[in-house]
Amino acid sequence: MRPILAVTMGDPAGIGPEICVKAYKNGKFHNKCNVFVIGSATALADALRYTGIDLTLHAYSSPEQAQGRPDVLDFIDPRPLADGEYTPGKVNPACGDAAFLYVRTAIEYCQAHRADAVATGPLNKEAMNLAGHHFDGHTEIFAHYTHTHSYTMLLASGPLRVVHVSTHVPLARACELVTCARVYETILLAKQALEMLGIPNGRIAVAGLNPHASDNGLFGQTEAREIAPAVERARQDGLNVFGPIPPDSVFVRALGGDADMVVAMYHDQGHIPLKLAGFHLDPATGRYSQMSGINMTIGIPILRTSVDHGTAFDRAGRNTANEGSLLEAIDVACTAVLARRADK
Repeated sequence: MRPILAVTMGDPAGIGPEICVKAYKNGKFHNKCNVFVIGSATALADALRYTGIDLTLHAYSSPEQAQGRPDVLDFIDPRPLADGEYTPGKVNPACGDAAFLYVRTAIEYCQAHRADAVATGPLNKEAMNLAGHHFDGHTEIFAHYTHTHSYTMLLASGPLRVVHVSTHVPLARACELVTCARVYETILLAKQALEMLGIPNGRIAVAGLNPHASDNGLFGQTEAREIAPAVERARQDGLNVFGPIPPDSVFVRALGGDADMVVAMYHDQGHIPLKLAGFHLDPATGRYSQMSGINMTIGIPILRTSVDHGTAFDRAGRNTANEGSLLEAIDVACTAVLARRADK
């Protein structure tokens, strides 16, 4: 059987509906897996209208009914939006509530073995929190509802792959979270991620926290006290790991082939180089000519990938969104399902 993959739309008021219909029309995945969207019928219909894409919307009540036809977009709408609850580009608690419910529904389908994996569209954290769902993002939602305590975010764009010691926390708190125990745990998750991607015994580079990785204590003690001992412990466990490496050079080295994975110390340290590598904005048209990169949650019992961009409310409803990241997320999710089946 082809894998059954749920795609959550994300916030209906963002670019999620547009990238869903564009990805479905692209159709690269239709011969590989059955894909259905969990999202708003209203927003999908609007996206078909303003993109001019010719697809038939087909509402289902069960993921098993998805047929994977390239001319029919299969979807499930667990929380229909009423008049006034949705305007492209506008923050609305109703849309935040709907987007959260799309994710919860996908988790429930996977836990019940009715879907094999999830590819998530972008959430608007403000709208979701206004609706009373107080999570920092997808990663934390999946961790909460799968009762997972050890997890991390993986970003990948081409040969550049990054996992994070911390993600959605204030920068001051992120520095406090760089402990020997957490760095060691993240290195182990990096190894797990590489194995999921078919890279056994991959080389793992660990970034420093401070400029120049503290330059032997001139700019801080975190590297000597927390990061280096974690790297040494992992090396003694047999992992192919090295560092800490200065943060301003570790990603260049990874792109140059020195490492298969980088362990970043906090959110922006890992996200900025990934987006520079994967996103290309055409200054002449104002459109993204390339939007490469995916996000995976490592450590949870559900295969979950995601686009590596936000809701882009300023572009919602304008037919300028690029579906490339969603197509990558779907492809990686399907590949991971097939690899997991082959291991059994």
